[in-house]
Amino acid sequence: MLAMLTDHYLWLLFGYLLGSVSSAIIACHLAGLPDPRTQGSGNPGATNVLRVGGRRIAALTLAGDIIKGVIPVLIAKLYGASLDLQITIGLATFLGHLYPVFFHFKGGKGVATAIGVLITASWPVGLSTVATWLFVAKVMRISSLSALIAFLLTPLYAWWLEPGQTYFLTLVCIMSVMLFWRHRSNIRKLLAGTET
Repeated sequence: MLAMLTDHYLWLLFGYLLGSVSSAIIACHLAGLPDPRTQGSGNPGATNVLRVGGRRIAALTLAGDIIKGVIPVLIAKLYGASLDLQITIGLATFLGHLYPVFFHFKGGKGVATAIGVLITASWPVGLSTVATWLFVAKVMRISSLSALIAFLLTPLYAWWLEPGQTYFLTLVCIMSVMLFWRHRSNIRKLLAGTET
């Protein structure tokens, strides 16, 4: 694994830097809106942008976050990279979104970017995650709960739909655990019954 990371460090750097581009901050700036990190929940993600700027800007943010998860993994795939390398680059992109170098390492929670990565690296796993997310959102009407349930099940989807891909499964588990960590304030609110 170490040799793979060393040999492909430029891929990883590209993924991380692209992940560090904040769609929420850029979209709000272009729309003349306040920095989303200073409004609402303080999270630079589509849900908070929806509160701050409405559906159009939120949709732009969501699309931007998904696309930046897609691009580096898709380029690697087109160049014939293995699934292991694709998900490694995807993890670097995901980390860039969570801890962006361009924005003082204060990023979003990673749901849309992780989905972009998963759909590109393994479309059956990615679409299963999206389907779960949309179903729970439709039934429960709570964005954070939808993401948490979807990514609780994502490692199971990876195990089932990509059998024998131990490294892929491991990195998917890491992404899911980190996503839960980033949602810890939401989890506290859900347990307290105060999550909107």
